[in-house]
Amino acid sequence: MWSKRLYLTIVASFFLHADARSHVPRPHHYARSLHARDYVTESTVGDSYDFIIAGGGLAGLVIASRLSEDPDTTVLVLEAGESGDAEKDSIDPPAGTYYNSLVGTSYDWQHRTTEQDKAGGRSLPWPRGKVLGGSTAINGMYYVRPSEIEVEAWKGMLDSNADAATWGWDNLLKAMKKSETFTPPTSDVQTTAKIQFEASSYGTNGPLHVTYPGFMYSVVGDWTPSLEAAGIGSAADPAGGKNFGGFVSTLSINPGNWTRSYSKSAYIDPLPPRKNLHILVSATVTRIVFGDKNTAGDHVASGVEFATSASGAKKVVKVNKEVIVTGGALGSPNVLMHSGVGPKDVLDAAGVPVVVDLPGVGQHLQDHLAAPVVWESKVETAGDIQTSGSDFSKQPATMSFVNSAIAYINASTLFGDSAELERRVAAALDSSVQTVPSKSNEVIEGYKAIYGASQKFLTQAVGQIELLLSINSPKAITIQAALQHPFSQGRVYIDSKSAFDPIVIDPQYFSHPADLAIMREGIKLARRIGQTEPMRSALGAETFPGPDVSTDGQIEDWLQGAVSTEFHPQATCSMLPKSLGGVVNAKLQVYGLANVRVADSSVFPLSFSAHLAAPTFGLAEEAADILKAFYKAPEPTNSDSFDPPSSPSETDEPDNNGASAILASSGTLVTMALAGMVTTAMASLFY
Repeated sequence: MWSKRLYLTIVASFFLHADARSHVPRPHHYARSLHARDYVTESTVGDSYDFIIAGGGLAGLVIASRLSEDPDTTVLVLEAGESGDAEKDSIDPPAGTYYNSLVGTSYDWQHRTTEQDKAGGRSLPWPRGKVLGGSTAINGMYYVRPSEIEVEAWKGMLDSNADAATWGWDNLLKAMKKSETFTPPTSDVQTTAKIQFEASSYGTNGPLHVTYPGFMYSVVGDWTPSLEAAGIGSAADPAGGKNFGGFVSTLSINPGNWTRSYSKSAYIDPLPPRKNLHILVSATVTRIVFGDKNTAGDHVASGVEFATSASGAKKVVKVNKEVIVTGGALGSPNVLMHSGVGPKDVLDAAGVPVVVDLPGVGQHLQDHLAAPVVWESKVETAGDIQTSGSDFSKQPATMSFVNSAIAYINASTLFGDSAELERRVAAALDSSVQTVPSKSNEVIEGYKAIYGASQKFLTQAVGQIELLLSINSPKAITIQAALQHPFSQGRVYIDSKSAFDPIVIDPQYFSHPADLAIMREGIKLARRIGQTEPMRSALGAETFPGPDVSTDGQIEDWLQGAVSTEFHPQATCSMLPKSLGGVVNAKLQVYGLANVRVADSSVFPLSFSAHLAAPTFGLAEEAADILKAFYKAPEPTNSDSFDPPSSPSETDEPDNNGASAILASSGTLVTMALAGMVTTAMASLFY
């Protein structure tokens, strides 16, 4: 009998947020003072800085670190969360993301969506890291790059000029490699898991550590042979722009001490003290302050307002050059809208004075949806070892294991005839436009452009479904199926003047029936892999959803009540022409603002078949280069550059780590009563 408690345990740990608990500070040796990193307090923060970075997550810390390489450039990072130093024992061990998660604590924003009509009427949790390092401090550490096809499609959506070339595959790959130091797996791990990789596709001298776990389970080695037996080939070089097929992915883990490598541990902790880099934690950005317009008619930011609590006094710090917004897919549109930059109808309804009517802020929201198929396990799993409490289970190498056996599956593998699916998707465009949660012609045209690009992926070697093997629960093995290119788009928006009030998140899950059909086929493929040798020998009975869910209709009904986020929201401040509902141009500049940029996962206009950490690290590195070139900052001196260890044995300090990011918010008010009827009419196209 399938236990609801067991199901929740498996799903919670599999989706990387087990152990929701109240935060209680731990008074032990990990609680260190903040002065070594030049943290400042509300009373010691400076009056002005050259650059103010709104958000100390993945991208914010990368950019802060790079800009402050110039000792004559002053940088302030404002982060709403805490430093995370008091919770190192939860953050650092990679397996802690399953067994000692900070999700549900004060280190998590604890966002929830609105009730989703097509997902069982549920309000779904959207965990996001509220801590220095953002979600890279609490995520699953997957370091998976998108495909070259997807990145080039993004570049093709931009205005045709030299700036657009910045976001082509070659440049983004170079930027991702700049961020990382790759360490190959040990021979035992590589042999056990049958890992394939191309070392030349990775970086060798970056702050972020990228490698594989220090311990491996034999069942992981059954993954790629089972896929191949089912007709799905292996990806020999998934980091090189061709991630289609099965592979064991790299993770952001420091092999020198088997700790999480994330933006704080990689880009901030190893630095010598920099008096020009200040970080203020527990400081929520309430708005960007604007002064006069420049000669081009763009509003000039004069400072950033912040507060430590909803009832606390607000303080403004002046900016000399630029404000860089790095709050992620939820936080960045939230900051813009509370600053008066966003859809006029949303701002008017929230009581925020309009500075720039920019309809695309908060729109084009896309997210990966996922659902698990669970079997009893006949072999030892990571969850079994963890629950044993043995000395071996506590070893750093053992605790470095994170699920990372995945596969990206294209539409022809799922449906057989992907051209027919593309035809049906094309035929549904006119109807699906009615689900766009905006009356803006710009946003609607942007929806069409994103839709068209995603439609082309259906007949290309691009993953529509991600399959992911999980063995972190005791006595159970799971294969997750996750939608990678949703045709359903939603929005985020504010409904209050207070920046401390939750942002409203409406992803409009399954508003386009193609998403449900693609996920249905993904679940069927996950089951087929589980019934294919050698994986079949490791599995017992299917416990969830179970044999009673077998027909297409039953699977679709079950999916609507079972899906959850895969934690990859994006596109809410899309890098697109303004005529397509874009928020930033190819230089990351916000339309209508003279000196404000957004630089995080919110600018990706197209969903990737990937986890978002790797491309966001690349984007942040590129953003720092754009700013340096604009202000002609000098190159860093050798004495202040990163010098990562060439081998794991050269470091044993727990401060050299690295990983990924998140957040987002914004929208446009519109009546959606018609959407349900439109979706129903469209649904018959996809059965």
